[in-house]
Amino acid sequence: MNLLDELIPTAIKEDAAKALKEDVGDGDITARLISPDARATAHVITREPAVICGQAWVNEVFHQVDSDITIEWQVNDGDRVEADSRLFTVTGNARSLLTAERPALNFLQTLSGTATIARYYADKVAHTHTRILDTRKTLPGLRVAQKYAIRCGGCHNHRIGLWDAFLIKENHIMACGSISQAVATAKQIAPGKPVEVEVETIQQLEEAISAGADIIMLDNFDLKTMARAVDLADKKVKLEASGGISDETLVAIAETGVDFISIGALTKHCQAIDLSMRIAN
Repeated sequence: MNLLDELIPTAIKEDAAKALKEDVGDGDITARLISPDARATAHVITREPAVICGQAWVNEVFHQVDSDITIEWQVNDGDRVEADSRLFTVTGNARSLLTAERPALNFLQTLSGTATIARYYADKVAHTHTRILDTRKTLPGLRVAQKYAIRCGGCHNHRIGLWDAFLIKENHIMACGSISQAVATAKQIAPGKPVEVEVETIQQLEEAISAGADIIMLDNFDLKTMARAVDLADKKVKLEASGGISDETLVAIAETGVDFISIGALTKHCQAIDLSMRIAN
């Protein structure tokens, strides 16, 4: 089990609880219009094509509202579905279904949106060995959930936060005095933690390689310089391209032979999927 997998169960429970607290407050007054004994079945569909993600978050929201609710899924996380596909059917107390509806669908539409854009990028570089990475540019409070969605879409995770890996950038280098000093200090502070260094020139790249960096981030390198960096690295160190990544440049960057491309848009530009829940009876 990797680090993200260890965090997911707790995140699911905490995310659902926070979502219900902010939405329900001290009670759903509109749901009180319905008889407390009324039961209902509802279907959730997607109005547009998507890669689905968020099943466990949906389940947790409904079950925190009412443990007697039953949910029958017609899809799995990571499935690609077409518009108007039924995603799941939920049955239980009518008040409970309507109280849980919006928080549950908020998770599903947001995480499916993240997984969908991840699949788009993963497919574009599938003919290369390059892996697409997410970044820390996630929606506040949804770091673990969105990083899980990235994996469902076929991309990969960068570090989870500031605590599980080093990423030495320009200001860190300036404050430490040099790349070599920053890397050496990192290895003393936390032996075994991955050490990545962001570089802006070939000279910095060579210093980072000599210093023993595990990964080197090529910041806004043009294609020619990036290809040269791949040759210089000669598989002694992993290379990550970052900055200025677009639909027009993505494939060409991957074809230089870099190991990773990090894209903040995977999470920060997420467009929620259009979903709908309708009572069936």
